[in-house]
Amino acid sequence: MTIRIVTDSACDVPQHLAEAYGITVVPVYVNIGQESYLDGVDISRHDFYKNLYSYPTPPTTAAPASGAFTEAYETLAAAGASEILSLHIASSLSNTFNAARLGAEAAEGVAVTLFDTQQVSMGGGLLVLLAAEAAAAGSSMAQIVAMLEKRVSRTRVIGMLDTLESLRYSGRVSWATFGFGTLLQIKPIMVVANGVVDVAARVRTRKRAVAHLLEMVADGAPFERLAIIHVAAMEAAAELQQQVAHLFPAGIEPIIMELTPAIGAHFGLGAVGFAYVTINGG
Repeated sequence: MTIRIVTDSACDVPQHLAEAYGITVVPVYVNIGQESYLDGVDISRHDFYKNLYSYPTPPTTAAPASGAFTEAYETLAAAGASEILSLHIASSLSNTFNAARLGAEAAEGVAVTLFDTQQVSMGGGLLVLLAAEAAAAGSSMAQIVAMLEKRVSRTRVIGMLDTLESLRYSGRVSWATFGFGTLLQIKPIMVVANGVVDVAARVRTRKRAVAHLLEMVADGAPFERLAIIHVAAMEAAAELQQQVAHLFPAGIEPIIMELTPAIGAHFGLGAVGFAYVTINGG
């Protein structure tokens, strides 16, 4: 029995870990004007964020074609996979899961199990890595899925937005939610849990927002997995790593991940936060 793992680029699995575990990453599309780019293939994060606020229209994202998933599944089957576990960004926030479902229905020669992480970015990525570790350790498909189902409700992405413009353009959260946010320079604290994006707090300054973010992540400890995420804010992310060094699980490599453009386009430059799977909780 050989179980292989497939995910999409919006789950932000670090490249070196994808390679180490043989995880296949199907890129989503980033649309800039009339041009479409494969995330992480046709456009780099550096170039995308450098030009983010100079694009004539706000960038958008789109799910991969179902055929891209079919090709990925059949390629893995040809290479010896007996089963495939395909984990994806929240189906409530993206059509990617549905594209993967259609791709699985069309794939020949291999059984594909789909799993909705109900998350974005490293929230999904941490679940992907847990699945890959379990597969490498010899767990069955049923055992891996059962493990993941227990962890979905214990998985969170929390982050501070430095600007509201990208989120307003994205339509992911109602602009009315923030009231006069731009006028007051509010830094919202966002939470993604169980497929829902919500506003946990509205803080007036970046300093206070970071302090609130640190309080929230401390409240979630202890962690099975913890990662730091950011949008073109590596220095701020490195500072967060120092401040929460004591919260990282022992023996596990700390992850600092710049968000894929597919997610960062909605969160905006300067955003920082955490993705984690708690040990306790529902």
